[in-house]
Amino acid sequence: MVTKIIASGALLASLLVLPACSSIAPPRNVTDMPVTSGAMPADPDISIGRPLFAASAGVEQPQRADFLGEVPSEDARRVADWVVNSGDNDGLPFVIIDKLRAKVFIFNKSGRLLGATLALLGKARGDDSTAGIGHEKLSAIGPDERTTPAGRFVAELGRDYEHGVLWVDYHDSIALHRVIRGTPGDHRFQRLATTSALDKRITYGCINVPIKFYDDVVLETFADTTGIVYILPDTKTIQEVFPKACSAEGVIGNGSLQTC
Repeated sequence: MVTKIIASGALLASLLVLPACSSIAPPRNVTDMPVTSGAMPADPDISIGRPLFAASAGVEQPQRADFLGEVPSEDARRVADWVVNSGDNDGLPFVIIDKLRAKVFIFNKSGRLLGATLALLGKARGDDSTAGIGHEKLSAIGPDERTTPAGRFVAELGRDYEHGVLWVDYHDSIALHRVIRGTPGDHRFQRLATTSALDKRITYGCINVPIKFYDDVVLETFADTTGIVYILPDTKTIQEVFPKACSAEGVIGNGSLQTC
């Protein structure tokens, strides 16, 4: 969740310090202010070149998401392919957040990957937000309540009282935003720089991504549009959270249609 009032932080070693996740969200403002890029570990730029869908003369092929060389988990592949094949994203760019691998994938409206990165997530395992948590102070949120909820969300750029974020669940103050410093013991920048998914569980529920990734991919993708965010579960099953992706119309594996 994102704090609603925060003092401006200084730029230290060109790293932007942003508000922590917390309680009541301010009024929405989808007009984002200019931001300053900082040096943070990020996946190498992804070149976009090959066709998204393979065509076969006279045979209707299931449409699939193009991960452009990234190797997703089976669940991330299943959900992304279902989104593209079914049109569940309503012609909007979309995001797949794989909590078990602490990985964020951002796609254009056609299902072609625009960028991927490791991310920080809620400290506690769990796929639901506590009722009313968006109105709680940080000090009132217990360790077991610091979850990143699973599900399908309509997202848009907006602001807390100081900085730009991508609101994922405005009601419960869940957002995707640039990595913040947090409390002294969080070591968020160091955690984000490792390749271990175990290091990535530290936030109050928000998704922290590298500053450069946010500026170059998130802002560019959602500057003039809303989008859909699909957060995969870490305690529930894919079938519980995305039952349609596990129906006969879910696309997995070699492109065949198959149930979960």
